[in-house]
Amino acid sequence: MKNKYFTSMKFKEETAAYTFLLPWIIGMAVFFAYPFLTSLFLSFTDSRLMGGKFNGLDNFVRMFTRDRNFIKSLAVTTRYALVGVPLKLMFALALALILKKGATFYRTAYYIPSLIGSSVAVAIMWKQLFDKAGIVSQIGSLFGVEPKAWLGEPAHALNILIILAVWQFGSSMVIFIAGLKNIPNELYEAAKIDGAGPLRCFSHITLPMLSSVIQFNLVLQLIGGFQAFTQGYVITHGGPINETLFTVQHIYMEVFNGGMRIGYSSAMSWILFLLIATITGIVFFTSKFWVFYANDN
Repeated sequence: MKNKYFTSMKFKEETAAYTFLLPWIIGMAVFFAYPFLTSLFLSFTDSRLMGGKFNGLDNFVRMFTRDRNFIKSLAVTTRYALVGVPLKLMFALALALILKKGATFYRTAYYIPSLIGSSVAVAIMWKQLFDKAGIVSQIGSLFGVEPKAWLGEPAHALNILIILAVWQFGSSMVIFIAGLKNIPNELYEAAKIDGAGPLRCFSHITLPMLSSVIQFNLVLQLIGGFQAFTQGYVITHGGPINETLFTVQHIYMEVFNGGMRIGYSSAMSWILFLLIATITGIVFFTSKFWVFYANDN
């Protein structure tokens, strides 16, 4: 009788738990699992807006043999992420060290660019800053630099977008500040007693104790970097000569400017997904060599 009572209670608890989880399960199935599997199926078809048929690996063969813009977009996106993300994290960490004990107002002020940094309004503002008549050219003319449309220069366009990405350091900075506050002051006090200076404390205490936070920020920002879209689409439209053509932008253009090639765009999306998964996997695999946890020996 007692076993039946406990079995009945356990069943009721499990039923209640699944009932509360049901909205999330439905949302996960409708908004993630279904689109995820549908895009995988479409990547093996020549589907457009209306109709399509199975074409095997043709989409994947095409993107690596006949679509030069796709290879170019992968190179641009990879450079943007692998250069911009480390610079952003270094800048965010430097500001976090400065503002660790700073006023809340300054932390909020430095965080604002991350809130509005990916907006169309900021993209347009950034475009005007580096225009031929923009403030950057005006300041440069004071030092004898000829005014020019910086975003029209193939050698500078992507670097300017990387600067914009670095400027959006606020979210990483806030996470670094939280991590810095969790480092015990006793470690720094003991190091100072042993004669360690600021640089030695930073390299032997701050960085190791902050390594897990660095890993978190690195993964988060790399994923965001490989998914860049607004900057290239609004500011440069992928130009000049595709020097700022991001992969997500190329996928978008294949659908809306390329005859609704949904099947081909799905295939490109999966290649981008695999690239992001590979880069993330490398970070996690190598983390055992550079990420330190408090319970490690």
